[in-house]
Amino acid sequence: MIKDILGAILVFLGVCVMVIATFGIYRFKYVLNRMHAAALGDTLGLLLILVGLMVLSGWTAGTAKMFIIIIFMWLASPVMSHMIARAEVLTYQHITEECEVISNDDCV
Repeated sequence: MIKDILGAILVFLGVCVMVIATFGIYRFKYVLNRMHAAALGDTLGLLLILVGLMVLSGWTAGTAKMFIIIIFMWLASPVMSHMIARAEVLTYQHITEECEVISNDDCV
């Protein structure tokens, strides 16, 4: 009984995070802000949903697969987000009007 309630709460929280991230994608004006909202929604929302499903299903082969998906997403999502942000900064001509850009010459 408690396992079912905890699993349902985790799945519900994950769906809420994804819905809020979706609104953030449409609310924000600049691409980098939208990308940040999408990255947070995808990592935290997916984590909560999969952990909730793991709690609901108990220890099975499917649970192990969900755990592997969590590990893959937590490793791949930041890398993908960084690559997209870097491509945006390098290719968008008016980025200095939207964001404060620090060139490599300024970094130590």
